[in-house]
Amino acid sequence: MPSSIPHLLLLHFHLLATASLVRIAGWSRAEAIGVNWGTASSHPLPPPKVVELLKSNNISRVKLSDADPDVLRSLSGSGIAVTVGIPNLMLRALNSSKKVAESWVHDNVTRYVPAGGPRVRIEYIAVGDEPFLSSYGDQFYPFVLGAATQIQAALTKANLGSKVKVVVPCSFDVFQSESNLPSEGHFRTDINKTMIQLLTFLNEHQLPFFVSISPFLSLHQSKNISLDFALFKGTARTHNDSHRIYRNSFDLSYDTLVTALYNAGFPQIEIVVAQIGWPTDGAANATSVIAKDFMKGLIDHIHSKTGTPLRPRNPPSEVYILSLLDEDQRSTSAGNFERHWGVFTFDGQAKYHIDLGQGSRKLWNAQNVEYLSSQWCVVNNNANLSNATASVLDACSVADCTAVSPSGSCYNIGWPRNVSYAFNSYYQQHDQRADSCYFGGLGLITTVDPSTDTCRFAVGLQTSHSSILVLPQLLLMSSLFTTISIGFVFLTK
Repeated sequence: MPSSIPHLLLLHFHLLATASLVRIAGWSRAEAIGVNWGTASSHPLPPPKVVELLKSNNISRVKLSDADPDVLRSLSGSGIAVTVGIPNLMLRALNSSKKVAESWVHDNVTRYVPAGGPRVRIEYIAVGDEPFLSSYGDQFYPFVLGAATQIQAALTKANLGSKVKVVVPCSFDVFQSESNLPSEGHFRTDINKTMIQLLTFLNEHQLPFFVSISPFLSLHQSKNISLDFALFKGTARTHNDSHRIYRNSFDLSYDTLVTALYNAGFPQIEIVVAQIGWPTDGAANATSVIAKDFMKGLIDHIHSKTGTPLRPRNPPSEVYILSLLDEDQRSTSAGNFERHWGVFTFDGQAKYHIDLGQGSRKLWNAQNVEYLSSQWCVVNNNANLSNATASVLDACSVADCTAVSPSGSCYNIGWPRNVSYAFNSYYQQHDQRADSCYFGGLGLITTVDPSTDTCRFAVGLQTSHSSILVLPQLLLMSSLFTTISIGFVFLTK
């Protein structure tokens, strides 16, 4: 794309004009903060408890990664606006079969929106879970448009076409700028044609563009992004793009997308930020203190309604925080931090306090949470620990050991406490079964909490099932990848 000054000025004024048209047309609703509620946990907090947590904090919108019946039943009558997700693995079948789409809509939408009685307020159906992610290659995206079209037709047949909207969550890497300047934003070359087809579909049905924005990943992937710039700090060095001044990483990424949409021929389409957050463990700069600073900066920026340089006074109509709860079975292919996005811990306890809509700076924790017994599995210090590393690798191939990986909150607890952490994680995931703390005689069950000020040895939740028993192979391989990255921690006493 030419980058001459006249071209930039023309682009700037055109985008400002179209941003005004978006506002005048009434596309943007009042800014709303929602959350992503994922369930990739070995022992998830029971759905009714999660709904109580949402309601107690006045969180009015929630985005789901699937259509779990227990979750949807728990949301019935809550008044919370829901985005129901369709997994990527279903896209091929939906693309090729009208009946599959109609069956999915009947089972996961129609039955929850009856004419009378309690209902689930389903607002969106998210077709796929970031199917354009570059690491997937062409595994999913060729089927996205067909699947979305089939779902839209099924909704229309069920008389829900004007009530439930079809969207496609797009990953943060669908758009890019080699110079890191928003004025040179464009969609990835390999998906550009498909993106234009998708945008045509969204535009025809007046549907928003769902996209993830990740200042955290931008910080780690670009030398030009400082921590202060990512955290909305007023002291951060600004970035200049022609006559436009950028004061934070969010606006920089957002306007890169705005330009990509303009260049694709869709300057007026509404943008919803489907995922944005900051992890609290598993990587450099992933702490609760930094996450709180980011979240406060983000929420204040959205509520200020200042918008961005290319969409002034027109912020995204909805923003979904990643995420509500930690998920110990989330894939770690992108990094160990993936299991620590939660504003709340896995058991619904706030890691820090921000205003998500509850009208105060204090978040309410989950109440009356039912835990397993107050006991832990630790290393038996009287045993021969020369072969402990092998047992740790076995434990971490299934359990979540990301906190003891480099940059993790438990990384510095030392030998043999890091062995105990791995043993306990495995033990809790297996419902505290006695045989899950054996490890060839190296494990020992104790009622003395081994936690430290900076490292929590968790006790599992009482649930009706342990999803570790039916864990998808993909997540097992991801956990093995994590094990390889942290294994050296246990090789040195």
